[in-house]
Amino acid sequence: MTRRRILSLAILSGSVLVGGFKARGGEFKATYGEIYAQRDDGPLKADVYIPDGDGPFPGVLVVHGGAWRMGSRGQLSGVAQMLAQHGFTAIAISYRLAPAHKFPAQILDCKDAIRWMRTNAARLKIDPERIGGFGYSAGAHLVSLLGTTDEKDGLEGVADPKSVPSTRIQCVACGGAPCDLRPIPRNVDGLSFFLGGSPAQCPEQYRLASPAAFVTPDDPPMFFFHAEDDQLVPLASPTQMRAALVAAGIVSDLYVVPHLGHTAAAMDRDAINRSIAFLAKHLQAEGN
Repeated sequence: MTRRRILSLAILSGSVLVGGFKARGGEFKATYGEIYAQRDDGPLKADVYIPDGDGPFPGVLVVHGGAWRMGSRGQLSGVAQMLAQHGFTAIAISYRLAPAHKFPAQILDCKDAIRWMRTNAARLKIDPERIGGFGYSAGAHLVSLLGTTDEKDGLEGVADPKSVPSTRIQCVACGGAPCDLRPIPRNVDGLSFFLGGSPAQCPEQYRLASPAAFVTPDDPPMFFFHAEDDQLVPLASPTQMRAALVAAGIVSDLYVVPHLGHTAAAMDRDAINRSIAFLAKHLQAEGN
């Protein structure tokens, strides 16, 4: 049985487990099932991967994919472990899923996770001024939205955003990202399960859920990787997003993963290594 399979089984057990691992880039400790927020239908949990050492380390929020309606925080456990090996405290989260929870529930959960990281920065050995996001597919959409939105955009979920820790992040690396939902034809309702209707019925939802709609010159550096043969999310999505970021003066790179489709690219080693290198460069991780 592989380590990844063992870790997945531990996560599915629902208990908080702690373990130490000897990894290529260094040792780290993993803690499973920490509660980062409470909701009416139960707690939201995170798996925490902290490098050995005094820190503080840059933190990275790790957000899984699954079309906003399925998946678990264990999906990207391999990436979270690699981040910890390279000197990041990685926080892999669960978040509320559609259709039971419509947008903006998902981004509100991600923002609460960032606040939790900053509130608990000392315990988690995180430098609160160096926090990034990594995600794939739906998770890439969410970390991209984290990167481009702030308290003026109406997605903070609190009455007074200035009274709580900031949800701004300092770097994004993501793959397979749907970056702009506004061009979807008005009568196409394929995302109704997530957004509550078609673009004709709720155009503001499609705008609010589009990272590209919020690009401004104060956004963080953003790295995208995308499958050359992606039949689910067009390559035009990150291509156009990167162009908008560069036009705004933001550092942004795009790596096209050759010959792969949407699902396979999620764990392409070269793409993951490039993502970690980008995060390390812009968050100034030690030992990279």
